[in-house]
Amino acid sequence: MTNNINRRRFVKRGLLSLAFAALAVTSLFASTVAESESPNAIIDSAVHELTEKLDGRKAELAADRQSLYELIDTILLPRFDRKFAAQIVLAKHWRTADEEQRARFIEAFYQALLRKYADGVLEFDPDRIEVLPYRGDDTKSRTKVRSTVLLDDGSKVAVDYDLVKRKTGWLVFNVVIEGVSYVRNYRAELDAEIRDSSLDAVISRLEREADIVADEQI
Repeated sequence: MTNNINRRRFVKRGLLSLAFAALAVTSLFASTVAESESPNAIIDSAVHELTEKLDGRKAELAADRQSLYELIDTILLPRFDRKFAAQIVLAKHWRTADEEQRARFIEAFYQALLRKYADGVLEFDPDRIEVLPYRGDDTKSRTKVRSTVLLDDGSKVAVDYDLVKRKTGWLVFNVVIEGVSYVRNYRAELDAEIRDSSLDAVISRLEREADIVADEQI
């Protein structure tokens, strides 16, 4: 019973940290592979590449938040479909938003996520990740790569990567941890906040968070 409670607490507390680390892992290698490269090959290769990028630098990056943000931004921004993720998160509010609101939300949402959940990247351990055999159809516009992450208690957490195919190759837009989607999680949270206030108010809050170095985790 205690293990189940701790497991649920881990999933809730670490959802976005782990998701953000997963996004970084997924996108790191994508810029150097051909469009025909399988989604699983992208994930497998990314694990090795991120390991090299972090080797011997975790303490340094933990002490220098700006350098950590810049490292994540360098490897994540080019291969994370920020617009698509933002569009799904805003859902119906995207349709009523003007171009300026959309552009501000895309940037603010991305930067706020980067700052709040960057610590998840520092917890990356390649020995705990197992990419499962690919069962999807990479000829379609969207696909899913499944993996598991080993916890300290020996149990495993399912981590699924949702990718969309663009002209430049596969881009990640969502991570699902034990059935909990970070896109749906934020969509529900922000929908309630927008209805209670306004889209502009939510964007302004995210923009303020993007300028704050916050170490708190949910």
